[in-house]
Formats: sequence, structure tokens, C-alpha cells
Amino acid sequence: MTIIMDRAETPVLTGDGALKTPYRPRIVGVGTAASDTIYTQTEVLDAFGITDPKIRSVFVNSAIETRHLTLPDPDADGVRNPEPQGDLLDKHKSMAVRMGVDALNACLKRAGAELSDLRHLCCVSSTGFLTPGLSALMIRELGIDRHCSRSDIVGMGCNAGLNALNVVSGWSAAHPGELAVVLCTEACSAAYAMDSSMRTAVVNSLFGDGAGAIALMSGPGDEASGTSEGPTILKLASCIIPEAVDAMRYDWDRDLDRFSFYLDPQIPYVVGAHAEVVVDRLLGDTGLRRSDIRHWLVHSGGKKVIDAVIVNLGLTRYDLRHTVGVLRDYGNVSSGSFIFSYERLLDEQVTRPGDYGVLMTMGPGSTLETALVQW
Repeated sequence: MTIIMDRAETPVLTGDGALKTPYRPRIVGVGTAASDTIYTQTEVLDAFGITDPKIRSVFVNSAIETRHLTLPDPDADGVRNPEPQGDLLDKHKSMAVRMGVDALNACLKRAGAELSDLRHLCCVSSTGFLTPGLSALMIRELGIDRHCSRSDIVGMGCNAGLNALNVVSGWSAAHPGELAVVLCTEACSAAYAMDSSMRTAVVNSLFGDGAGAIALMSGPGDEASGTSEGPTILKLASCIIPEAVDAMRYDWDRDLDRFSFYLDPQIPYVVGAHAEVVVDRLLGDTGLRRSDIRHWLVHSGGKKVIDAVIVNLGLTRYDLRHTVGVLRDYGNVSSGSFIFSYERLLDEQVTRPGDYGVLMTMGPGSTLETALVQW
């Protein structure tokens, strides 16, 4: 059974064994990067002198072993003091650009492309606010052609990578043969708060710095790519949960006088309960069942989130081994997490022509985003 897509990008069935569309957005490259300093969970606890047993248990039971973080230097007394919001915004700007440069270059190298080939750059970040946006800063930093089309997706949170993939897939289909890149660069150290609350502990135990880039190109047949490792994007589906709009938020904390992230303790179960809804919508009208999906690449939102997705979709931990591994080694790197998982899948070299895959991210809104792909 094979899927084709008409010009309205609605999947239909065909019996000829070939996937044919006028213009097929295809992933042709991937690259990731992280900040320089790696901390274990115990090292983070010790760095801030956290002794509360309940808070320490949140860190050590997170299924995270290491994260890349850029924390404030200790003062003369060995104390790491909170950074003012202005310094955090400066940190986001410098780190997001630096990691973004590394991820973009790695992506282009894997795609066999040069900076001069880039025609659209979409930058995604929720760990700081900038005007002009990261796309303009990246173009200046790397000397990218000033006529390069660009877009910035800001403030959508951990699900935003697939929102960007949706937008850029449309751009790619409208510009066959031209290279586009989605770049998610998240300086989560610029959103690190220091107080003794359990709310802060949950957030501080989870997020790490990271950037991921995916390159896209469209074209008839297999002409969109010189590599066989990247899949075609067939369909995307979204699901927002309005009644949980406040369950994940990044807003101003008047007590701390800075932005602060909040995660409702029930959010893993809320997300898990809606995973089946959005996947069924994604596979609707394709003739595919969940059992037809060989590769699952899910946002590394946290141990409870992963467990909830596994239970509600009837998956195994092996199905989500890449997601579990990224959480273990990097923590939650926000919008770029699924790109880290995708890169690990490619490095395994287990994909075969005709394989189907599902990408899934989740974040504030509360929102789930999905994409159906085929190698």
C-alpha cells in the first residue's frame, strides 16, 4: 500500500507501488549542536547547593543523565547568583547564534550543500526574544546572501519545530529545486531560574541547550535530493487543547522580576490522552494503521511524557529509543528535540525505501504537532 498526494496535499491511495506528487518536500540534511559545558544532574544540584530531598529527587529521577548548560559563574564566596533578565536575553542572543551556526553548517554538510545554496532560512526559538530575529542575525553572522528569504517562529515552545516544518514545506513546494532550512536553536540556560520552589525545580531539572537544523528541497520524483537517507513529507496534523492553555507557559514572574516557565504536573497525562487523537487524524484517509509506522520520533519532553505517549499509542520503549536516548544525554532541548532523535535514527542506518515514520512534538497551547513521512 502506497500513498500519493494531490495538489491540495491530500493523501490518496495508489496501487502502482510509487509515490508521485508534483512537488515533494523532502528532508535532505540534518545537523545538531549544543553548548560547550556538560553537567550531570548531581553536578547541577551541587553547583547551586540544593539539599532539599524532594527537589533532589526530581533531578535524579528524571531519566536524564547529562545536559548541556551555561550557568553563571560562582562569586568569590562560591555562590551562583541569579542573572538579571537583561543578561539572560544577551545570553540567549549569543548562544542561539553560536549553536545555530554550528547546527546549520553541520546540516548543510550532510546535505552536500553550501551556504550559497540556501534560499530560505526559518529560525525557531522560545528561550528569548529578539528584534530583528535570529534569521537576520544568522545571515549577518555567516554572510548568507542578503536576498535569502527568511522567517522567524517565536514563542510557540517545544512543538514549534514541526510548526516550522509545516510552513517551510509549503515554501519548498512552491520553490522546487531550491534549498530551505528549518533551524531550531534553544538557549535554555537563558531561561534558568534560581529559587527553592518545586515549580522551578521541575523546569530546572529538565531543559538543556541545543540546536537542530533540517534541510528541505522539493522536486518531481527523486530529483529533490542527491541522498537516499531523507524521507518525503507526506502530511501534517495538529491538535490544540484549549482547556489546557495555561498548563505550559513562559510568562513574567513579578516576584522574580523575570520571565519564568511553568509546567503543570498533569500535563504529561493531558498530552498522552490526546496523542491518539492527533495520530488518528494524521493517518486518516491514508489507509495506514499505527502498525504500519516503522519509525517514531517524538519530542523528548520528559520521562512522564514519553511514558504517556507509549501507553496511549501502544508503542514500546524500543519504538521511542531515540527519544529516550536524547532525553538521557541532552534533556529537553525544546523545539529542536525531535531533530536530535531524527539524526540518531539516520545514524543507525536502519531505514529502508518505503518505510513510514511519524514525527511528534508537543508544547504550550497545549498543542501536539505531527508529521507523516516516507523514505
